[in-house]
Amino acid sequence: MKNKWLFYATAFFSGLSVMAIELGAQRLLAPYFSSSQIVWTIVIGTIMIAMAIGNVLGGKIADKYNNPDRLFGWLFGAATWTMLIPLVGKFIIAGVALVLAMFVTTNYLIVAAFVSCILVFVFPLLVLGMVTPNLVKYATSSLEESGRTAGRIEACGTIGSIIGTFLPTFVTIPNIGTALTFVLFASILYIVCIVYWIMKKKRFVGKGVVIAVVFALGILSNNIGVAFWETDILYEGESIYNYLRVEEDEDSIYLSTNVLFGVQSVKMKTTGLTGMYYDYALAAPVMAGAAENSDTSVLILGLGTGTFATQCEYYFGITDIDGVEIDQKIIDLAYEYFDLSDCVTTYTQDGRAYINLTDKTYDVIMVDAYQDITIPFQMSSVEFFEEVAEHLNEGGVMVVNMNMYSTSDEDSINDYLCGTIKSVFDSVYTVATSGSNLVLFASNSYDCQEQLESNLDSLDGTVNTFMTRVYNRMTEVEESNLILTDDKAPVELLGMRVLDEMISSELESLKNMMQDMSISELYQYLVA
Repeated sequence: MKNKWLFYATAFFSGLSVMAIELGAQRLLAPYFSSSQIVWTIVIGTIMIAMAIGNVLGGKIADKYNNPDRLFGWLFGAATWTMLIPLVGKFIIAGVALVLAMFVTTNYLIVAAFVSCILVFVFPLLVLGMVTPNLVKYATSSLEESGRTAGRIEACGTIGSIIGTFLPTFVTIPNIGTALTFVLFASILYIVCIVYWIMKKKRFVGKGVVIAVVFALGILSNNIGVAFWETDILYEGESIYNYLRVEEDEDSIYLSTNVLFGVQSVKMKTTGLTGMYYDYALAAPVMAGAAENSDTSVLILGLGTGTFATQCEYYFGITDIDGVEIDQKIIDLAYEYFDLSDCVTTYTQDGRAYINLTDKTYDVIMVDAYQDITIPFQMSSVEFFEEVAEHLNEGGVMVVNMNMYSTSDEDSINDYLCGTIKSVFDSVYTVATSGSNLVLFASNSYDCQEQLESNLDSLDGTVNTFMTRVYNRMTEVEESNLILTDDKAPVELLGMRVLDEMISSELESLKNMMQDMSISELYQYLVA
């Protein structure tokens, strides 16, 4: 081919697609395996391995064949598979998550995410890795211009990768979703192949039929949710930061950002306690005297859809509530589905950034920014908790939701968080909830347990009964050398350790339940 512009364009759009697939891969995996640094590392590592193998294979193919026909044939195959990822990938990833959970109890997150990446994303990225060595050969007409040509092709690919880094994150994923992002970039690769065939005057009627069918399947995949087995979904979508799902049952409406781990926010259809960790956290405003003083001020770092804010207003009449939530879409859902009160002032911001910038101090600060095992290290360090302590009024208290409760003798993420907080606060207590959460209370103004006991008489009915229960279950945290800092906070590895423990415990319980079942009883249990 005399005109090299198509080769440069192919390099550009291949680079564009590599980054789009990489970012899409992380978003497709996040609802099943979290969006932690561990998952990001696996995605990036798998992609780099695939690209490296593709570079080697691409060089061999380029040396063996004298025209680009085979390269664009492979590119067509990669586009086809990429188009099918939103449809097929969801079932593969969900299947891998389920099957491996039955057998893998150590490093589950690493193994499951790695296997999913290999099965779903390696092929198209391996092919895209083949592109550059092929293009360098076919675009080079003489040794004198080989360096210049290779540099231009690499530059085009790099520019494409730069644009492909920003475009999915800020434009396509938030506006059209992950599924249609894959469809869009696969369509771009199809167009590149079609232009090549037209220029080579080759027939592609059969391939056109394949494109039409696969494109229709790709569009169809947008109607199949990530949690495709659920039936009571009110909303399913994506934001820049999260996969989001709002579901409803007879008693409540709740928000989830993961299909495997817990509930992030809940709204009870009837007033009363939620039955979740929010109820335990209400001990914090009790300690701060909210039962006798509705002027109590509350800051929630990790507002979610406002469950704790709603409970504070309902039980104590608190109206001075600031809620910080990094995801604006979650705040929108809070007003649309969860009736977030107008007394809550919302800030779309990172929790630590807000603490750094505000001069306001509070009676209660709740830290509820830990999501599954995705714990932001900047909100788990001693430096962060020192900043929180500085923003508490005299008589103030901090409450932290630690959403994974470990019973292991080995030092866990909660042990590190407790040790870190104890290095900042004089009085620190934890309460294990009826679920898998551990709620922590900390103050430099008083002994938290004694303060709660002294304020019990100001409570009536159900709240008094429940707060008495919280008081009786409080455990004092002792000082330790397990401290997280801004420089060293391996929260992902510590969280993964607890996840392995949780999976092992659930599997053991399941095995014990199923071992005495007959085949018919087992079948009925599985299909129920």
